Amino acid sequence: MTKILISIVWFLVFTKLLIFWVWLWQIKEYHWPRFKAHFETQKIRKFLFSLHGIRSPELTQKVAVILTIGIFVEFFFLLFISNFTDYLFYTILLISVILAPIIISILILFFQIPANILIKRVLKEAEQKRKEFKNLTVIGITGSYGKTAVKEFLYEILSEKYNVLKTERNINAEIGIAKTILNELKPEHQIFIAEIGAYEIGKIKQVAQMIKPKIGILTGINEQHLSTFGSQENIIKAKYELIEALPKDGTAIIKDKLDIQAEDIRVEKEYLLFRIEPVHFKVNLLGKHNIQNILLAASCAKKLGMSLEEISKACLKIEPKQGGMKLLKRNGLIILDASYSANPDGVIADLDYLQIYSGIKIVVMPCLIELGEASKQIHKRIGRKIAKVCDFAIITTKDYFKEIKGENKNVFLIENPEDIIAKVRELSNQETVILLEGRVPHLIWD
Repeated sequence: MTKILISIVWFLVFTKLLIFWVWLWQIKEYHWPRFKAHFETQKIRKFLFSLHGIRSPELTQKVAVILTIGIFVEFFFLLFISNFTDYLFYTILLISVILAPIIISILILFFQIPANILIKRVLKEAEQKRKEFKNLTVIGITGSYGKTAVKEFLYEILSEKYNVLKTERNINAEIGIAKTILNELKPEHQIFIAEIGAYEIGKIKQVAQMIKPKIGILTGINEQHLSTFGSQENIIKAKYELIEALPKDGTAIIKDKLDIQAEDIRVEKEYLLFRIEPVHFKVNLLGKHNIQNILLAASCAKKLGMSLEEISKACLKIEPKQGGMKLLKRNGLIILDASYSANPDGVIADLDYLQIYSGIKIVVMPCLIELGEASKQIHKRIGRKIAKVCDFAIITTKDYFKEIKGENKNVFLIENPEDIIAKVRELSNQETVILLEGRVPHLIWD
């Protein structure tokens, strides 16, 4: 009877571990350097032999197959060792739990073999379909930050004049771009905008080979994903793969080499005012840093035949969420929601924008990940900016908490969402502004 009870407990524990590690591999896109980089932080170490914080992966076909096979393996594993002596039986169960991360990761990596074969086939099919669209203008957008914003702005602007297809908001990997081509690209489309992300050298080149871009936009480069690239030089080399892939008559649009500039800039709480040459712009975006993204999109649209007047009119359709930050009002609190993603430049830019507000300023954010050897210095820089701008800071992960905190006594480490909300209520008054930066826990402000 004891053996049966222990078996049931082991089965439940191992299944929970299976679900967690599949989730972790999934959010790292089954990418070994990204998965490995996560072990640089304390955030993952605390999960190695713990059931706290277990989250469920998105139920894709691949995940369903892995979980199903994993559970069957657990069941037959128990049957196989059930006749062993009690001592050996319990010892094997204990060792299997300790080695669960390795065992489950091997299972997942095994499934990557057929998955990679399938991916190559899909990419080839997408490449063949792309070749059929001789008159299609393809725009590739890459960089360490700002890719999604520039894509969204450019889509709104070009849609005023052209029939445009774009990759969806969270799609920038090669397989997602390929599926967009296969499933959504139609003969009536005149322009295709592809946001291209990468974690290693060669990936952007691979995508460029598939989509054949005529225009390449490079938004900016920083230390984002330094741990997966290995060095800043590798990051630069990888991002410039897009520019190098352009044809001889192609156009490169690079942040620091634009042919248009913004003047007479005025930053208000809920919009931006500026002028490009003689044309005035009003855009419903939060933060001065978005002007650079508008300039990149406007420069591209101008090269495709749109006038500045047309571009200015189209910019009126742009919404704050497309720029990566939403302004919410909840029970007297002003909440600046920039929780879509985070990178070093983006955090600093959002903190700059926060300065426009009066009252108590609180930032809630996790430590940033995948910054490699630059992590400590970057978090110290963020900490100094927080000390200058914010009255209080709540950090939701402990990875580089001490670097952010520094000598600032008003920086708190709180990981539980309910405790975060309780602390915000404690610190707030009638004029409080809260900046949610990066992928913070789901917070409900009632």
